[in-house]
Amino acid sequence: MPMREECKQFESRTYATGDTVRKCNLDLAPEAPWRCPSNCAKYEPRLVDVDWRHGTLVTPATPPEPVGEDIGALLDAAEDIVNAVGPTVLAEVEAERARGSRKGLARLFGRFRRDR
Repeated sequence: MPMREECKQFESRTYATGDTVRKCNLDLAPEAPWRCPSNCAKYEPRLVDVDWRHGTLVTPATPPEPVGEDIGALLDAAEDIVNAVGPTVLAEVEAERARGSRKGLARLFGRFRRDR
């Protein structure tokens, strides 16, 4: 069964680079962006799109499916790689933010120093 675009949990987002993400928000489609499970217990038809920003009225076409038997395992392995680097990237971003906020405070309070 292809991705159920009419499901409440389906999401498609196209970025400025032209890259498109097609996914299940509950992460229940191990073969996304190509297929949803045929008997998904969480399938709900989308009734209303509240406060959504639509770029176009047409969901981009599904990319060609790779050749192979166990697509879900391949996608799980890719997700594991991304998740493994997550804490390192987060620590780098937090360190950069901390450096930036100290610079901002120094600029703000530097003019009030008494040794001038």
